Amino acid sequence: MKEYLPILKKTLLFQGLSDMELTAILDCQSPHYRRYAKHDYLLHAGETAHSIGIVLEGSVTILKEDLGGNCNVLAKLGPGELFAEEYACAQDQPMDVSVMTDEGTTVLFLDVMRILTICPSDCSFHARLIRNLLSAVAQKNLQLNRTLTHLAQRTTREKLLSYLSEESLKQGSASFTIPYNRQQLADYLSVNRSAMSKELGLLQEEGILQFHKNEFTLLNHIGINSMQNRRTIIAMMK
Repeated sequence: MKEYLPILKKTLLFQGLSDMELTAILDCQSPHYRRYAKHDYLLHAGETAHSIGIVLEGSVTILKEDLGGNCNVLAKLGPGELFAEEYACAQDQPMDVSVMTDEGTTVLFLDVMRILTICPSDCSFHARLIRNLLSAVAQKNLQLNRTLTHLAQRTTREKLLSYLSEESLKQGSASFTIPYNRQQLADYLSVNRSAMSKELGLLQEEGILQFHKNEFTLLNHIGINSMQNRRTIIAMMK
């Protein structure tokens, strides 16, 4: 699996590790690799996770489904991104989300207990691996807080602008691409797809944004400016 080393080096879990150290860790951790077809479930809600998943090829979607068949998209993850790390660390805590592939996908799984247990050879870089795992879990919690901020908005328009402004700031440009198609975006924001599409059309007519499929431009950088102002105010309050 040497062809995946460039992807793994960009993964938050392996940040700061050299090729030699990463190869040594993979040898020590004995990961397993699995190939999935499109729309395969990797994990189901109610199951327990004992391994951390890393997407190597393809993409997966984190879903929250209810008994009525309704589905909310919580996140879409591509190569180098982690999933199930918080559940694996919680140990025996049933998952309240499912993980499904969007396309043919290759995933690497690492047993979390092997990560959290210092190996007999006392690798000098194992401590860095544990610190990186803690950072990854913290980052996931921050992302959840950002998602809740979008969902807390009262109208479809406010939810759209909250999410698109965050993506604009994150990608550092008024023009950016989002990882969701229309239905996935509606599910992520917990809004009706038809109502959302109508609101997007209105926002474009009003000169607030432009879009084509999943490519967006916030005109006059309104998204970046509003988000920067909000973060400046928050920083001043600390």
